[in-house]
Order: sequence, then structure tokens, then C-alpha cells
Amino acid sequence: MTERIQKIIASRGITSRRKAEELILAGRVTCNGRVCLLGERADPEIDHILLDGKPLPSGTEYTYIMLNKPRGYVTTLSDEKGRKDITLLVADCPTRVYPVGRLDMDSEGLLILTNDGDLANSLMHPRHEVNKTYRVYVTGYSVEALEQLGKPVELDGYIIKKPQVRCITADTRGNAQLEVVIHEGRNRQVRRMCDMAGMKVKRLMRIAEGDLMLGKLPLGEWRQLTTDEVEQLKR
Repeated sequence: MTERIQKIIASRGITSRRKAEELILAGRVTCNGRVCLLGERADPEIDHILLDGKPLPSGTEYTYIMLNKPRGYVTTLSDEKGRKDITLLVADCPTRVYPVGRLDMDSEGLLILTNDGDLANSLMHPRHEVNKTYRVYVTGYSVEALEQLGKPVELDGYIIKKPQVRCITADTRGNAQLEVVIHEGRNRQVRRMCDMAGMKVKRLMRIAEGDLMLGKLPLGEWRQLTTDEVEQLKR
């Protein structure tokens, strides 16, 4: 069955359909020895499609992506209240993927999405203690408040593990930029921890999960994880 070539490329887990169109326009894709045109169709079972002179990989069983979630989106695949959800941001992902964990609507930053249920469950299970690193902008900062933030506290009847906290910058008016590393994923955990320490969160951004770093991924954009990044998460 013939399909648009950009859709075939995207279905192989190489990149999004939009980026696949850019590859075709750049003349990097050939079909049966001829440079492809945008919108051209082919049968992947019959036609010989090459990207930069190399055959496309076979269809991947699992897809792993990283999204830089903006504020104002809920981390669900649909919302009964009609709020914007993250499916709007990954609509051009060729595979239906699901969020690993959550970021509340007012938070932003790194969110992993995949259709690999085993990996998702492993990353979310508390026994694996996957570190989650946040950049947190607060008011009401003091040295005493930072010390309190670094202590284990009870949330939802559960004593959280001692978080790692440090102050990056602070001013004389009590505004500060903190780095907070937690092991669990309780609902609004970092915000509630800050409240209990007497600080109010103005902005919260997840910048790392385990060894996976958000880096310079633009806000609202997503990318495929590399093979090495997936292996790091599995370890």
C-alpha cells in the first residue's frame, strides 16, 4: 500500500513528519534511485527508500520522546474540563505515546512519553528512586527555609526521602532560584514541600530525570530520545 514518503520516514521513528518533510525538501531522500519530491507516495514493501544514501530502519516496536512542556497544559491525553492537554504538542509524533509521570498544569520542563509500558512503570515506581531535578523560583526565601526544605516530610501519609536542595541565587527581598532533587513523584510534591518550608513557588521547571537532561530543547517542542539515552533510562 502506498503512503506519503514523509509519513513512511516518521513511522520508522527517525523524526517527526514535519522534520521528514524538511529532509525531503533538502534532497536527502531518494526512492528507487531518484530524489524524492514532497508529497510523493511509495510502497515501503516494494520501493527502495534511502535517507542520506542509507536504507530506512525497520519499524520500531517502541517510541521514546522528550517534550519540553510549557505551562498551561495538563499532562493527560484528554481532559474532562476542556483544558489544553499535551496531545496538542505531540500531534505530529507518528506513534501514540503516553506520559511517564506528570507535571501539573502550572509547571514546565522535561516530560518523557513512550509506548513502552514496562519502562514507564519502572521509571515511576518509587523503589527505583529515579532522581527528578527541578529549577524552582520562589519568594519567601531564607537560609532557615532552605534548611527546612531539605528535610524529609510527610506527604499523603508517606515520609518522602530526604531531598537534595541548593540555592543558586538569592536577593535581599527573599526571591531565590533553587535546585531541588526528589526521588518520588507525589502530586505537586515540590510545591507542597516549599509551602511547608514557608516559601511560595513562582515558577517550577523539571530539568532532568535520572541522567536525561532537558538541555536546550525549545519550550513546547519534542524530540526522539537517542539509543544511548534510552539505554541510560533502562539502566
